[in-house]
Amino acid sequence: MMTALRETAATVAIEVRNIRKEYSMGNETVIALKKVNITIKQGEICYIFGSSGSGKSTLLNQLAGMEKPTRGYVNIGGINISCLNENELAAFRQRHLGFIFQSYNLLPFLTAVENVALPLMFQGIGKEEREKRAKSLLNKVGLEKRYDHYPNQMSGGQQQRVGIARAFIARPKVVFADEPTGNLDSKTTIEVMEMIKHFSVRYNQTIVLVTHEPELSAYANRIITLKDGEVISNQEVNNENR
Repeated sequence: MMTALRETAATVAIEVRNIRKEYSMGNETVIALKKVNITIKQGEICYIFGSSGSGKSTLLNQLAGMEKPTRGYVNIGGINISCLNENELAAFRQRHLGFIFQSYNLLPFLTAVENVALPLMFQGIGKEEREKRAKSLLNKVGLEKRYDHYPNQMSGGQQQRVGIARAFIARPKVVFADEPTGNLDSKTTIEVMEMIKHFSVRYNQTIVLVTHEPELSAYANRIITLKDGEVISNQEVNNENR
């Protein structure tokens, strides 16, 4: 049975040790990750950068427990998630992780309030309280006039704001963002990144952001660069934006 995340002396949020990921393709074995070792501290915005095929999406899947490593392990807040079964992983993600997607991944038959409130339903929180918290967070991302709008009634930028509110509503320890600004224009990209930064700083939440856009590194205080499944750079950055 899982317990609450343990605080460590160094406030380490994520520890990756000797991760290797292989895929079988016909008679061939493709090595997507080769002995990756990284540590991400609590409260950091960690930017994972790499070209297409570098392994950054595979690494994100490992960190979020979406895939099992061939070798090695991922430790989040003192819990080895690589050893959890599927039911335990699902419960762990609901309690401790948030997700922001490039394609928003909003449920089309739910309103903005209902989409944002959804993670709280899995925590057993009543409808009235869920919607109260959802509206409060939608206010903070500038969508107080969009409570009852469905995804197809909102722009891409508005949908991503809903996605951000949904990711943060349960106050997760770690939020994973997969190309969160890939479908947005430059102005909206800045607005979205400012929101992500604001929540990270205010609630001391760790953000792991995967992207191919170098300009987003201005919001990071750790930049990890991958090439051919290997970490070629792991750099702490003192950004004024942070």
